[in-house]
Amino acid sequence: MLFTLLPFIVILPALAYSLISLVCAAKYFKSLTGPVGAGAHPGVSILKPVKGMDAGSYDNFASFCRQNHAGALQLIFAAASPDDQVIPVIRQLMADFPEHDISLVINPAIHGPNYKVSNLINAFPKARHDIIIVCDSDIRVTGDYLKSVTSHFSDPKVGLVTSLYRTSSVPGVATALEATGFTAEMIPNVLVALQLEGLSFALGASMAVRREALASIGGFQALADYLADDYQLGNKIHLSGWRIALDGCFVESMVKAENLISVLSRQLRWARTMRVSRPGGYLASGITLPFPAALLATLIAPSPASALSAIVLLYAVRMLVCTLFSRVFVRDGLFPRWLWLLPLRDMLAFFTWALSFLGNRVEWRGSRFVLKPGGKIEELV
Repeated sequence: MLFTLLPFIVILPALAYSLISLVCAAKYFKSLTGPVGAGAHPGVSILKPVKGMDAGSYDNFASFCRQNHAGALQLIFAAASPDDQVIPVIRQLMADFPEHDISLVINPAIHGPNYKVSNLINAFPKARHDIIIVCDSDIRVTGDYLKSVTSHFSDPKVGLVTSLYRTSSVPGVATALEATGFTAEMIPNVLVALQLEGLSFALGASMAVRREALASIGGFQALADYLADDYQLGNKIHLSGWRIALDGCFVESMVKAENLISVLSRQLRWARTMRVSRPGGYLASGITLPFPAALLATLIAPSPASALSAIVLLYAVRMLVCTLFSRVFVRDGLFPRWLWLLPLRDMLAFFTWALSFLGNRVEWRGSRFVLKPGGKIEELV
């Protein structure tokens, strides 16, 4: 009997984790019952480091100018080169929204191997408000974004507010393979962490930080030597005694058509970054991955029928859970359209998890780095 049940036993951790993530998501989204942006609307300074063009750059930037926010708004773009091709887009934005406080800082000064953080350090002296928001250049937001994010700061213990992100429009299979990972892996993982232990990290797509909390960790300078500046910002603020809040207003990560090699390279960079940032938790996460569970069930099953039954059970539950995430919670419209990609997505997740232990080199925006223990990086010449 035990031999017959073996394939079902090995899929149990992945199966249980899928169901746990669904329960955690339901609990979190049920808690979002208050009106969006209730309370005061403090002034905010949005720092936006830029390098090159993203998909829909102008519309991404303009979405921050179209906010239903009563407080003061300052938008600061930070570039390293006057020849950056995105600068004319920023100039056009300034012309189209003259009523907004929009500025551009061009400064090539390097403060560490993380060039994005160098841009933030160079732009920060111009920030006038007590709430500092860092948003990636490929992010687009809804009109209620600022109201929703800033409402959390009515709690004086909140030092940082971060936001979940999704990709609702994908131009091809390679980008769909990456985007479905947000729905099938990243968001469930964040919500499980939130319910089980609270957040001790931030998500780089959107990070709103109280000036006092930022100062308590030594400012952006404390992040200049790390690759995962988002994780480090959140973790350092958490360790300083501040609370991290997760906002329920999704931001949209806009993607352009890419080939599979580019996507795989970025996935491996993320995996290696997570591995050095949270080594214990990242190692343990391997037991919840569906693909190795399905593979092991196939290898140890007493018969092909038994193996098939276990795999069908695992993916019936997984596809149902992912579809519920997509349609009910994330509302990105990716599933069930791209549901056929889920086994490939799970295979990619496993191989990037495994490969992350076999090296410390990553590529990021045309530069190559080696990862050091603790998440610091050193550029390779």
